[in-house]
Amino acid sequence: MIQTVQHSRTIKLVGSSYIQGMPRFSHPRLEDVPLDLALHALADPNRLSMVARLAVTERLSCTDAAPCESIPKSTLSNHLKLLRAAGLIETNQAGREMINTLRRADFDRRFPGLLDAVLANQPR
Repeated sequence: MIQTVQHSRTIKLVGSSYIQGMPRFSHPRLEDVPLDLALHALADPNRLSMVARLAVTERLSCTDAAPCESIPKSTLSNHLKLLRAAGLIETNQAGREMINTLRRADFDRRFPGLLDAVLANQPR
């Protein structure tokens, strides 16, 4: 059982570590994702490149999913957050790494043919 104790301005979780008590990422239900959000996520060349790499690979860490080596971590984090919000990827913790997977089957059920069409026509 997790017990919360407050000492002046700090809150301490007793019986569990702080990290274990916090959810890492939120992943939307695909039924709640509107088409315009999905299209916006796929419209950016960097995010599209990340999705294309995930489409051919089962899973990638955050740094491996980066479209280029020179991208700032804050920008990469923002791209991943937008892809999660659009329901395109799922991010889970594996040890010290965050592993991203493409939610291909779920996304194809929600938007049939969209991902195939966008990936087939992406600029090379």
